[in-house]
Amino acid sequence: MTVGDFRFVPMQESDLAWVAAQDRLLYPFPWSEGNFSDSMSAGYSCWMMLDGPVPVGYAVLMRVIDEAHILNVSVVADRQRGGLGRRLLDHLAGTARDAGATQLFLEVRPSNAAALALYARAGFETIGRRKGYYPAEGGREDALVMRLPL
Repeated sequence: MTVGDFRFVPMQESDLAWVAAQDRLLYPFPWSEGNFSDSMSAGYSCWMMLDGPVPVGYAVLMRVIDEAHILNVSVVADRQRGGLGRRLLDHLAGTARDAGATQLFLEVRPSNAAALALYARAGFETIGRRKGYYPAEGGREDALVMRLPL
């Protein structure tokens, strides 16, 4: 289990270059700095997870009426598999619940076994599939749609 002085703070414009750089390290088809900036401008709930002063994760949550949708949830590469993803998910679920959401949704690549296992442990259930949702090497990859009742 990871120990540390964890806290969650709203993402700021000054965080965007770092967040986009991390996304490029973590994903073959990353979000751009503009994607994160647009999310902030749209009023989405954008978070940084800090261990003391050091950023170790980030997330974007979109809320609509009584639903919330995780658009991005990421832990820096050298801190993965230590429980931080679950802490980040729990924070997002609490944020969504506090805003009046009764359900939390996300999409995940079927090829992302680690994320699928994390989401299942957190209580998410697969409720559907979006064909060709993600860009992939040599084409497109489906997305599994998952839901967590809040």
